[in-house]
Amino acid sequence: MASITDLTPGTWNVDPSHSTISFVARHLMITKVRGSFKTFTGAITVAEDRLSSTVNASIDVASVYTGDDGRDGHLKSADFFDVENNPTMTFTSTVVKQDGGDFLLVGDLTIKGITKPVELELEFEGVNTDPWGNVKAGFSASTEINRKDWDLGWNVALEAGGFVVGDKVKLELDIQAVKV
Repeated sequence: MASITDLTPGTWNVDPSHSTISFVARHLMITKVRGSFKTFTGAITVAEDRLSSTVNASIDVASVYTGDDGRDGHLKSADFFDVENNPTMTFTSTVVKQDGGDFLLVGDLTIKGITKPVELELEFEGVNTDPWGNVKAGFSASTEINRKDWDLGWNVALEAGGFVVGDKVKLELDIQAVKV
């Protein structure tokens, strides 16, 4: 079992080629649409007291990918992310709390210039060294947000009731970080 003490103090950069930042939203009230962001950066500064560690991340919103060019274009438009005026979303941690064997990562999520606090359920997956001598750490995190809190409110009512897009969006992160 991974122990947080295996995570040595210092800077750990997110490795985007071995990490994913994804989301899930309801569509037509009957299915889920999944997507991800392909371009992002992040750094974890691990403190001696692991609960004093910090996380900073930036996501290129134009890198949104759902597997449908039309939907991706709509998400980039002013109806949703307004990429032209808001090219990035950011996360800055404010506190790490231990929650049994897992953790809560609390921080400020900024989308479209609107900053709101979020709590991510965080799991530390462990540390390992790759065949080239790079020390890597793994984390997974998730939370659910209401997209309307960040002015991502576009929608259309359905004839049978409900809406095209659900308000709740689940964010899921699988992060591999490399010790600098």
